[in-house]
Amino acid sequence: MVKKKSNTKAGSNTIALNKKARHEYFIEDEIEAGMELQGWEVKSLRQGKANIAESYVFLRDGEAFISGMTITPLQQASTHVVANPTRVRKLLLSRRELDNLFGRINREGMTLIATALYWSRSWVKIKIGVAKGKKLHDKREDLKDKDWQRQKARVMKSNNLR
Repeated sequence: MVKKKSNTKAGSNTIALNKKARHEYFIEDEIEAGMELQGWEVKSLRQGKANIAESYVFLRDGEAFISGMTITPLQQASTHVVANPTRVRKLLLSRRELDNLFGRINREGMTLIATALYWSRSWVKIKIGVAKGKKLHDKREDLKDKDWQRQKARVMKSNNLR
């Protein structure tokens, strides 16, 4: 009997990560969404030429869009297609997911940010984080915790106490 391949995780086929997101926001929930892309964008993503560090998601007319995401066009791209690297792209979500996001943004004052861009089989997926902004003291507290964990691991390693 042949084993089926397990579903690939977001980390194994990652195109781009938003590392600043975890530092600047409390991410409470993550949702996977598809993206409406043009042909040249898919080719550029296969080369890994994307940046989602400054991107955010907004809802308009019952649909979700991502803004601030940059996909750099390839140099050997077609000359008859005008490539706009920072265009607003539509996200593909179900009606139930859109209604849930719309309610959370309006009621709870949440923000939608892109946390990861990756391949799921042959489709490009984006992980959207439902987040709340951190205050300066929260960021400092997180840095102290990370530093303490690093020091603790260093001491444990030096004493061979795993």
